[in-house]
Amino acid sequence: MKTRKLGQNGPNVSAIGLGAMSFGGIFGETDETESLRCLDAMRDHGINFIDTANIYGMGISETIIGKWLASRRPEVVIATKASFVAGPPRYIDNSEIHLRTELDASLKLLNRDHVELFYIHRREHNRPLAEVIGTLSRLIEEGKIGGYGMSEIAPDTLRAAHKLHPCMAVQNEYSLWSRQPELGMIQACNALGVAFIPFSPLARGMLGERPLAVPDDGFRSTNPRFTEPNFTENTNAIKGFRAFCAQRGWTTSATALAWILAKGDHLIPIPGTRKAENLADWVMAPEITLTAEDHAEIDRILPPGFAAGDRYGDHQLLAVERYC
Repeated sequence: MKTRKLGQNGPNVSAIGLGAMSFGGIFGETDETESLRCLDAMRDHGINFIDTANIYGMGISETIIGKWLASRRPEVVIATKASFVAGPPRYIDNSEIHLRTELDASLKLLNRDHVELFYIHRREHNRPLAEVIGTLSRLIEEGKIGGYGMSEIAPDTLRAAHKLHPCMAVQNEYSLWSRQPELGMIQACNALGVAFIPFSPLARGMLGERPLAVPDDGFRSTNPRFTEPNFTENTNAIKGFRAFCAQRGWTTSATALAWILAKGDHLIPIPGTRKAENLADWVMAPEITLTAEDHAEIDRILPPGFAAGDRYGDHQLLAVERYC
């Protein structure tokens, strides 16, 4: 597996990481044995970067990863997150006491005394950014985290935070059907030496190897892109991309990730799965080289903005920074 730098001064990690959101049952019933088998396959394929969060199954994802770490003792880089308070009502908390409490709980579940990367999962906009970055910088000084990151932010927030203390990574949604980061975030991260970590790089399963059935999980079943008539329209649009990949002997998922990797050496996508066989479909992505003609054809088949429906419903937009 090829490697990339996790921020200017961070560790080298596999060019593709593993997103562990589905370990927590977000996209359907979770199975610990299946998730552990996926982690073993991840290790065997040379992936050493795992992304999780305290809210993924309210600790389930971190618990599974912690059991795996304790039993296998692998050398891996771990990123986790905190900020969401489940409620009701659901809200964002970037206070020092909340971030410290949640980080300590995550470390206990992960069987770690530190993590290499710790994100604020969303920015609490009523709290001064300097206060939040101050908390994160102290956690770095204390050795609890190797660096900090932010998720679903705008470029101006990154620049302001980076001036206060260098940021290691930004994690925003980015894929062939969610291309907002091309309008400033990818460029800002590159200029500042910050890693850009695309989450949902396979369009929440739409760019997986097999066409997706109508989802019935709690997140996608109420998301505009997965409800009708948008779901059928999006499924039909992606058929042409599937044919393009098949003609070249590439899997759909690996090609979608190769397209992201070609956008810059500072991009490290984190496709999510809990199934070892899904991981095997896309792990070869760093070996795919897309030509200028390939990029042009992909843009013809799936032009920017092709997706029908917003990437979030209004009920899913809590604290997301929409900068364009």
